[in-house]
Amino acid sequence: MRLLPQTTLGIDFGTSNSAMAWRSAGQTAQLVPLEGRAAAMPTALFFHYEDHSTHYGRDAMQQYLAGEEGRLMRSLKSLLGSSLLQDKTAVHGQLVSYQDIIAIFLRHLAAQAQAYLGGMPERVVLGRPVHFVDGNPERDAMAQSSLEAAARAAGFQEVAFQLEPIAAALDYEQRLSSEACILVVDIGGGTSDFTVVRLGPQHARKSDRSQDILATTGVHIGGTDFDHKLNVAEVQPLLGLGHHGPTGREVPSRVFYDLSTWHLIQWLYTAKALREAEALRTDYSDRRLHARLMRVLQEQAGHRLADAVEQGKIAASSTAATAPLDLGWVEEDLTAAISPASLATHLQLQLADVVRCAEACVAQAGLRTDQITALYLTGGSSALQTLRDALAVAFPATPQVAGDLFGGVASGLAYA
Repeated sequence: MRLLPQTTLGIDFGTSNSAMAWRSAGQTAQLVPLEGRAAAMPTALFFHYEDHSTHYGRDAMQQYLAGEEGRLMRSLKSLLGSSLLQDKTAVHGQLVSYQDIIAIFLRHLAAQAQAYLGGMPERVVLGRPVHFVDGNPERDAMAQSSLEAAARAAGFQEVAFQLEPIAAALDYEQRLSSEACILVVDIGGGTSDFTVVRLGPQHARKSDRSQDILATTGVHIGGTDFDHKLNVAEVQPLLGLGHHGPTGREVPSRVFYDLSTWHLIQWLYTAKALREAEALRTDYSDRRLHARLMRVLQEQAGHRLADAVEQGKIAASSTAATAPLDLGWVEEDLTAAISPASLATHLQLQLADVVRCAEACVAQAGLRTDQITALYLTGGSSALQTLRDALAVAFPATPQVAGDLFGGVASGLAYA
Protein backbone atom coordinates (compact mmCIF):
# COMPACT_ATOMS: atom_id res chain seq x y z
CA MET A 1 0.00 0.00 0.00
CA ARG A 2 1.42 3.37 -1.05
CA LEU A 3 1.34 5.95 1.76
CA LEU A 4 0.80 9.61 0.91
CA PRO A 5 3.02 11.66 3.27
CA GLN A 6 1.75 14.82 4.96
CA THR A 7 -1.77 14.00 3.85
CA THR A 8 -4.77 13.68 6.15
CA LEU A 9 -7.97 11.79 5.45
CA GLY A 10 -11.01 12.92 7.43
CA ILE A 11 -13.74 10.32 7.87
CA ASP A 12 -17.19 11.25 9.09
CA PHE A 13 -18.57 7.79 9.93
CA GLY A 14 -22.16 8.70 10.64
CA THR A 15 -25.19 6.90 11.99
CA SER A 16 -27.16 7.59 8.81
CA ASN A 17 -24.58 8.89 6.30
CA SER A 18 -20.81 8.88 5.90
CA ALA A 19 -18.37 11.14 4.03
CA MET A 20 -14.61 11.56 3.53
CA ALA A 21 -12.32 14.47 2.72
CA TRP A 22 -8.57 14.69 2.18
CA ARG A 23 -6.01 17.44 2.53
CA SER A 24 -2.28 17.80 1.96
CA ALA A 25 -0.30 20.21 4.16
CA GLY A 26 -1.10 23.82 3.31
CA GLN A 27 -3.88 22.89 0.89
CA THR A 28 -7.68 23.16 0.94
CA ALA A 29 -9.67 20.11 2.00
CA GLN A 30 -11.50 18.28 -0.78
CA LEU A 31 -14.30 15.76 -0.52
CA VAL A 32 -13.77 12.24 -1.84
CA PRO A 33 -16.54 11.08 -4.23
CA LEU A 34 -18.08 7.91 -2.82
CA GLU A 35 -20.91 7.00 -5.19
CA GLY A 36 -20.55 8.53 -8.62
CA ARG A 37 -20.26 12.26 -7.98
CA ALA A 38 -21.98 12.07 -4.58
CA ALA A 39 -19.67 12.95 -1.69
CA ALA A 40 -21.85 11.34 0.99
CA MET A 41 -23.34 7.88 1.14
CA PRO A 42 -25.80 6.13 3.45
CA THR A 43 -24.03 4.15 6.17
CA ALA A 44 -25.61 0.95 4.97
CA LEU A 45 -24.50 -2.55 3.97
CA PHE A 46 -26.47 -5.23 2.15
CA PHE A 47 -25.25 -8.83 2.25
CA HIS A 48 -26.69 -10.67 -0.76
CA TYR A 49 -27.74 -14.21 0.08
CA GLU A 50 -27.49 -15.72 -3.43
CA ASP A 51 -24.14 -14.54 -4.78
CA HIS A 52 -22.55 -13.64 -1.41
CA SER A 53 -21.77 -10.14 -2.62
CA THR A 54 -21.63 -7.09 -0.33
CA HIS A 55 -23.21 -3.78 -1.33
CA TYR A 56 -22.76 -0.36 0.24
CA GLY A 57 -24.58 2.95 0.52
CA ARG A 58 -27.29 3.73 -2.01
CA ASP A 59 -26.56 0.47 -3.80
CA ALA A 60 -27.26 -1.41 -0.55
CA MET A 61 -30.58 0.40 -0.11
CA GLN A 62 -31.56 -0.22 -3.74
CA GLN A 63 -30.79 -3.94 -3.45
CA TYR A 64 -32.95 -4.16 -0.35
CA LEU A 65 -35.86 -2.09 -1.67
CA ALA A 66 -35.83 -4.05 -4.94
CA GLY A 67 -36.59 -7.19 -2.96
CA GLU A 68 -33.25 -8.95 -3.45
CA GLU A 69 -32.67 -11.84 -1.06
CA GLY A 70 -30.27 -10.63 1.57
CA ARG A 71 -29.75 -8.69 4.76
CA LEU A 72 -29.61 -4.91 5.18
CA MET A 73 -27.72 -3.28 8.05
CA ARG A 74 -27.97 0.40 8.99
CA SER A 75 -27.22 2.62 11.99
CA LEU A 76 -24.27 0.48 13.08
CA LYS A 77 -22.72 3.48 14.82
CA SER A 78 -25.57 3.29 17.33
CA LEU A 79 -24.11 0.00 18.61
CA LEU A 80 -20.80 1.59 19.68
CA GLY A 81 -20.59 1.48 23.47
CA SER A 82 -23.23 -1.26 23.60
CA SER A 83 -22.77 -4.89 24.65
CA LEU A 84 -24.47 -5.82 21.37
CA LEU A 85 -21.35 -4.69 19.46
CA GLN A 86 -19.55 -7.97 20.17
CA ASP A 87 -22.55 -10.17 19.40
CA LYS A 88 -21.98 -12.32 16.34
CA THR A 89 -24.18 -12.81 13.32
CA ALA A 90 -23.95 -14.85 10.14
CA VAL A 91 -22.51 -13.02 7.13
CA HIS A 92 -21.75 -14.96 3.96
CA GLY A 93 -21.60 -18.22 5.90
CA GLN A 94 -19.34 -16.93 8.68
CA LEU A 95 -20.04 -15.65 12.18
CA VAL A 96 -18.76 -12.09 12.59
CA SER A 97 -19.27 -9.43 15.25
CA TYR A 98 -20.99 -6.13 14.59
CA GLN A 99 -17.65 -4.45 15.25
CA ASP A 100 -16.27 -6.55 12.38
CA ILE A 101 -19.12 -5.32 10.18
CA ILE A 102 -18.18 -1.71 10.98
CA ALA A 103 -14.63 -2.63 9.93
CA ILE A 104 -16.01 -4.03 6.65
CA PHE A 105 -17.71 -0.70 5.95
CA LEU A 106 -14.59 1.28 6.87
CA ARG A 107 -12.51 -1.02 4.66
CA HIS A 108 -14.79 -0.07 1.77
CA LEU A 109 -14.16 3.61 2.54
CA ALA A 110 -10.41 2.93 2.62
CA ALA A 111 -10.59 1.28 -0.79
CA GLN A 112 -12.55 4.26 -2.16
CA ALA A 113 -9.92 6.68 -0.84
CA GLN A 114 -7.04 4.66 -2.25
CA ALA A 115 -8.65 4.36 -5.67
CA TYR A 116 -9.38 8.09 -5.83
CA LEU A 117 -6.06 9.37 -4.43
CA GLY A 118 -3.73 6.70 -5.73
CA GLY A 119 -2.59 5.81 -2.23
CA MET A 120 -3.54 5.93 1.44
CA PRO A 121 -3.15 9.20 3.35
CA GLU A 122 -0.58 8.94 6.10
CA ARG A 123 -2.99 10.09 8.80
CA VAL A 124 -6.68 9.39 9.36
CA VAL A 125 -8.88 11.54 11.61
CA LEU A 126 -12.22 10.01 12.55
CA GLY A 127 -15.08 12.11 13.81
CA ARG A 128 -16.80 11.26 17.06
CA PRO A 129 -19.82 12.75 18.86
CA VAL A 130 -19.38 14.65 22.09
CA HIS A 131 -20.95 11.62 23.78
CA PHE A 132 -21.26 8.19 22.20
CA VAL A 133 -23.14 7.25 25.38
CA ASP A 134 -24.79 9.84 27.62
CA GLY A 135 -23.72 9.89 31.27
CA ASN A 136 -21.38 6.90 31.13
CA PRO A 137 -17.69 7.85 30.56
CA GLU A 138 -16.56 4.22 30.72
CA ARG A 139 -18.88 3.06 27.96
CA ASP A 140 -18.10 6.23 26.00
CA ALA A 141 -14.37 5.42 26.10
CA MET A 142 -15.15 1.84 25.11
CA ALA A 143 -17.10 3.12 22.09
CA GLN A 144 -14.14 5.16 20.80
CA SER A 145 -11.75 2.27 21.46
CA SER A 146 -14.03 -0.07 19.49
CA LEU A 147 -14.23 2.36 16.56
CA GLU A 148 -10.44 2.73 16.58
CA ALA A 149 -10.03 -1.06 16.56
CA ALA A 150 -12.43 -1.32 13.62
CA ALA A 151 -10.49 1.41 11.77
CA ARG A 152 -7.19 -0.41 12.30
CA ALA A 153 -8.77 -3.69 11.20
CA ALA A 154 -9.86 -1.84 8.04
CA GLY A 155 -6.21 -1.02 7.27
CA PHE A 156 -5.79 2.49 8.69
CA GLN A 157 -2.53 2.91 10.59
CA GLU A 158 -2.23 6.36 12.21
CA VAL A 159 -5.71 6.97 13.65
CA ALA A 160 -6.77 10.10 15.53
CA PHE A 161 -10.15 11.46 16.66
CA GLN A 162 -11.80 14.87 16.73
CA LEU A 163 -15.19 15.93 18.04
CA GLU A 164 -17.60 16.29 15.12
CA PRO A 165 -18.90 19.77 16.03
CA ILE A 166 -15.33 21.07 16.32
CA ALA A 167 -14.58 19.62 12.89
CA ALA A 168 -17.63 21.44 11.52
CA ALA A 169 -16.32 24.68 13.03
CA LEU A 170 -12.94 24.22 11.37
CA ASP A 171 -14.68 23.78 8.02
CA TYR A 172 -16.80 26.91 8.54
CA GLU A 173 -13.72 28.92 9.51
CA GLN A 174 -12.29 28.57 6.01
CA ARG A 175 -15.06 30.90 4.75
CA LEU A 176 -14.73 33.60 7.42
CA SER A 177 -13.03 36.93 6.76
CA SER A 178 -13.56 38.37 10.25
CA GLU A 179 -13.57 37.17 13.83
CA ALA A 180 -16.69 35.41 15.10
CA CYS A 181 -18.03 33.48 18.08
CA ILE A 182 -20.35 30.79 16.79
CA LEU A 183 -22.45 27.94 18.08
CA VAL A 184 -21.98 24.85 15.95
CA VAL A 185 -25.23 22.87 15.74
CA ASP A 186 -24.38 19.38 14.49
CA ILE A 187 -27.53 17.24 14.27
CA GLY A 188 -26.73 13.80 12.90
CA GLY A 189 -28.54 10.52 12.75
CA GLY A 190 -27.74 9.49 16.31
CA THR A 191 -26.59 12.54 18.27
CA SER A 192 -26.99 16.29 18.58
CA ASP A 193 -23.70 18.02 19.38
CA PHE A 194 -22.87 21.64 20.10
CA THR A 195 -19.70 23.71 20.36
CA VAL A 196 -19.16 27.38 21.14
CA VAL A 197 -15.92 28.37 19.43
CA ARG A 198 -14.02 31.50 18.43
CA LEU A 199 -13.18 31.48 14.74
CA GLY A 200 -11.60 33.74 12.16
CA PRO A 201 -8.36 34.51 10.30
CA GLN A 202 -6.42 35.45 13.45
CA HIS A 203 -7.48 32.32 15.28
CA ALA A 204 -6.79 30.06 12.30
CA ARG A 205 -3.09 30.93 12.49
CA LYS A 206 -2.74 29.37 15.94
CA SER A 207 -1.16 25.94 16.24
CA ASP A 208 -3.06 25.31 19.50
CA ARG A 209 -6.78 26.04 19.26
CA SER A 210 -7.78 24.68 22.67
CA GLN A 211 -8.36 28.17 24.11
CA ASP A 212 -10.75 29.00 21.27
CA ILE A 213 -13.11 26.16 22.20
CA LEU A 214 -15.29 27.66 24.92
CA ALA A 215 -17.74 24.80 25.52
CA THR A 216 -18.99 21.52 24.08
CA THR A 217 -22.19 19.66 24.90
CA GLY A 218 -24.09 16.78 23.34
CA VAL A 219 -27.19 14.66 23.75
CA HIS A 220 -27.94 11.23 22.32
CA ILE A 221 -30.85 12.37 20.15
CA GLY A 222 -30.72 12.54 16.34
CA GLY A 223 -32.52 11.84 13.11
CA THR A 224 -33.04 8.13 13.74
CA ASP A 225 -34.73 9.02 17.05
CA PHE A 226 -37.06 11.37 15.17
CA ASP A 227 -37.81 8.56 12.71
CA HIS A 228 -38.52 6.19 15.60
CA LYS A 229 -40.94 8.60 17.22
CA LEU A 230 -42.85 9.18 13.97
CA ASN A 231 -42.91 5.48 13.16
CA VAL A 232 -44.36 4.64 16.59
CA ALA A 233 -46.98 7.39 16.34
CA GLU A 234 -48.10 7.12 12.72
CA VAL A 235 -47.32 3.61 11.44
CA GLN A 236 -47.00 1.02 14.20
CA PRO A 237 -50.67 1.42 15.32
CA LEU A 238 -51.54 0.03 11.87
CA LEU A 239 -49.71 -3.16 12.91
CA GLY A 240 -51.27 -3.39 16.37
CA LEU A 241 -49.47 -0.99 18.70
CA GLY A 242 -52.00 0.17 21.31
CA HIS A 243 -54.54 -2.43 20.12
CA HIS A 244 -56.53 -4.29 22.78
CA GLY A 245 -57.34 -7.97 22.51
CA PRO A 246 -60.41 -10.04 23.41
CA THR A 247 -59.61 -9.87 27.14
CA GLY A 248 -59.10 -6.11 27.07
CA ARG A 249 -55.32 -6.53 27.43
CA GLU A 250 -53.13 -4.37 25.21
CA VAL A 251 -50.92 -6.18 22.70
CA PRO A 252 -47.34 -6.34 24.12
CA SER A 253 -45.50 -3.38 22.64
CA ARG A 254 -41.83 -4.40 22.50
CA VAL A 255 -41.96 -5.75 18.93
CA PHE A 256 -43.33 -2.43 17.66
CA TYR A 257 -40.66 -0.35 19.36
CA ASP A 258 -37.90 -2.62 18.03
CA LEU A 259 -39.46 -2.51 14.56
CA SER A 260 -39.25 1.30 14.71
CA THR A 261 -35.56 1.37 15.68
CA TRP A 262 -33.14 1.15 12.74
CA HIS A 263 -30.37 -0.83 14.45
CA LEU A 264 -32.73 -3.29 16.22
CA ILE A 265 -34.86 -4.29 13.23
CA GLN A 266 -32.53 -7.08 12.10
CA TRP A 267 -33.01 -8.98 15.39
CA LEU A 268 -36.73 -9.41 14.63
CA TYR A 269 -36.01 -11.76 11.72
CA THR A 270 -34.62 -14.64 13.78
CA ALA A 271 -36.69 -17.83 14.09
CA LYS A 272 -37.20 -17.15 17.81
CA ALA A 273 -38.41 -13.58 17.24
CA LEU A 274 -40.79 -14.72 14.49
CA ARG A 275 -42.27 -17.40 16.77
CA GLU A 276 -42.80 -14.81 19.50
CA ALA A 277 -44.51 -12.45 17.05
CA GLU A 278 -46.73 -15.25 15.72
CA ALA A 279 -47.73 -16.11 19.30
CA LEU A 280 -49.14 -12.60 19.70
CA ARG A 281 -52.05 -13.49 17.39
CA THR A 282 -54.33 -14.42 20.28
CA ASP A 283 -53.74 -10.98 21.82
CA TYR A 284 -55.46 -9.32 18.84
CA SER A 285 -59.18 -8.70 18.44
CA ASP A 286 -58.56 -7.56 14.87
CA ARG A 287 -56.46 -10.35 13.31
CA ARG A 288 -55.96 -8.22 10.20
CA LEU A 289 -53.54 -6.03 12.19
CA HIS A 290 -51.57 -9.10 13.22
CA ALA A 291 -51.42 -10.27 9.60
CA ARG A 292 -49.86 -6.93 8.65
CA LEU A 293 -47.23 -7.29 11.38
CA MET A 294 -46.33 -10.81 10.29
CA ARG A 295 -46.08 -9.83 6.65
CA VAL A 296 -43.56 -7.10 7.48
CA LEU A 297 -41.50 -9.50 9.61
CA GLN A 298 -41.70 -12.54 7.34
CA GLU A 299 -40.73 -10.50 4.30
CA GLN A 300 -37.95 -8.82 6.33
CA ALA A 301 -39.41 -5.46 5.32
CA GLY A 302 -38.84 -3.56 8.56
CA HIS A 303 -36.17 -1.35 7.01
CA ARG A 304 -38.49 -0.65 4.10
CA LEU A 305 -41.11 0.57 6.57
CA ALA A 306 -38.53 2.69 8.41
CA ASP A 307 -37.26 4.14 5.12
CA ALA A 308 -40.81 5.16 4.16
CA VAL A 309 -41.14 7.04 7.46
CA GLU A 310 -37.76 8.74 7.00
CA GLN A 311 -38.63 9.86 3.46
CA GLY A 312 -42.02 11.10 4.68
CA LYS A 313 -40.31 13.12 7.42
CA ILE A 314 -37.96 14.73 4.89
CA ALA A 315 -40.79 15.48 2.46
CA ALA A 316 -43.08 16.99 5.10
CA SER A 317 -40.25 19.17 6.38
CA SER A 318 -38.96 20.36 3.01
CA THR A 319 -42.35 21.02 1.37
CA ALA A 320 -44.32 22.17 4.45
CA ALA A 321 -47.09 19.84 3.22
CA THR A 322 -48.50 16.47 4.24
CA ALA A 323 -46.47 13.55 2.88
CA PRO A 324 -48.48 10.38 2.19
CA LEU A 325 -46.89 7.00 2.94
CA ASP A 326 -47.93 4.29 0.49
CA LEU A 327 -48.05 1.03 2.46
CA GLY A 328 -49.94 -0.93 -0.18
CA TRP A 329 -47.16 -3.53 -0.17
CA VAL A 330 -48.20 -4.42 3.41
CA GLU A 331 -51.92 -4.54 2.64
CA GLU A 332 -53.81 -3.30 -0.40
CA ASP A 333 -54.78 0.39 -0.11
CA LEU A 334 -53.07 0.77 3.29
CA THR A 335 -51.73 4.31 3.78
CA ALA A 336 -50.36 6.61 6.47
CA ALA A 337 -49.16 10.20 6.39
CA ILE A 338 -46.70 12.59 8.03
CA SER A 339 -47.58 16.27 8.16
CA PRO A 340 -45.75 19.37 9.41
CA ALA A 341 -48.22 19.40 12.31
CA SER A 342 -47.39 15.80 13.23
CA LEU A 343 -43.67 16.63 13.10
CA ALA A 344 -44.23 19.47 15.57
CA THR A 345 -46.46 17.37 17.83
CA HIS A 346 -44.57 14.09 17.96
CA LEU A 347 -41.06 15.57 18.07
CA GLN A 348 -41.84 18.35 20.55
CA LEU A 349 -40.22 16.76 23.61
CA GLN A 350 -37.12 15.56 21.78
CA LEU A 351 -36.59 18.91 20.09
CA ALA A 352 -36.97 20.65 23.45
CA ASP A 353 -34.16 18.45 24.85
CA VAL A 354 -31.97 19.29 21.85
CA VAL A 355 -32.57 23.04 22.24
CA ARG A 356 -31.87 22.86 25.99
CA CYS A 357 -28.55 21.20 25.19
CA ALA A 358 -27.73 24.07 22.80
CA GLU A 359 -28.62 26.65 25.44
CA ALA A 360 -26.54 24.79 28.02
CA CYS A 361 -23.53 24.96 25.71
CA VAL A 362 -23.80 28.76 25.48
CA ALA A 363 -24.25 29.00 29.26
CA GLN A 364 -21.18 26.83 29.87
CA ALA A 365 -19.21 29.20 27.63
CA GLY A 366 -20.22 32.04 29.96
CA LEU A 367 -22.09 33.86 27.21
CA ARG A 368 -25.59 35.15 26.54
CA THR A 369 -27.45 33.91 23.48
CA ASP A 370 -27.22 37.37 21.88
CA GLN A 371 -23.42 37.18 22.05
CA ILE A 372 -23.36 34.32 19.56
CA THR A 373 -22.49 35.58 16.07
CA ALA A 374 -24.22 32.74 14.21
CA LEU A 375 -25.66 29.26 14.55
CA TYR A 376 -23.72 27.08 12.11
CA LEU A 377 -25.95 24.16 11.11
CA THR A 378 -24.45 20.90 9.91
CA GLY A 379 -25.48 17.26 9.88
CA GLY A 380 -28.33 15.93 7.76
CA SER A 381 -30.97 16.26 10.48
CA SER A 382 -30.25 19.97 10.93
CA ALA A 383 -32.34 20.47 7.77
CA LEU A 384 -35.50 19.60 9.74
CA GLN A 385 -37.62 22.76 9.67
CA THR A 386 -39.25 22.10 13.05
CA LEU A 387 -35.79 21.98 14.60
CA ARG A 388 -34.79 25.26 12.95
CA ASP A 389 -38.02 26.84 14.18
CA ALA A 390 -37.31 25.68 17.74
CA LEU A 391 -33.78 27.08 17.58
CA ALA A 392 -35.13 30.40 16.27
CA VAL A 393 -37.30 30.72 19.38
CA ALA A 394 -34.33 30.09 21.67
CA PHE A 395 -31.92 32.27 19.66
CA PRO A 396 -34.21 34.95 18.16
CA ALA A 397 -31.47 37.44 17.29
CA THR A 398 -28.92 34.96 15.93
CA PRO A 399 -28.75 34.15 12.20
CA GLN A 400 -28.76 30.51 11.16
CA VAL A 401 -26.10 29.58 8.60
CA ALA A 402 -26.40 26.22 6.82
CA GLY A 403 -23.12 24.56 5.94
CA ASP A 404 -22.51 21.46 3.86
CA LEU A 405 -24.90 19.26 5.81
CA PHE A 406 -23.29 15.98 4.76
CA GLY A 407 -19.70 16.91 3.89
CA GLY A 408 -18.81 19.72 6.29
CA VAL A 409 -17.67 17.52 9.19
CA ALA A 410 -15.50 15.38 6.90
CA SER A 411 -13.82 18.50 5.48
CA GLY A 412 -13.22 19.87 8.97
CA LEU A 413 -11.69 16.56 10.06
CA ALA A 414 -9.14 16.92 7.27
CA TYR A 415 -8.11 20.23 8.86
CA ALA A 416 -7.99 18.82 12.39
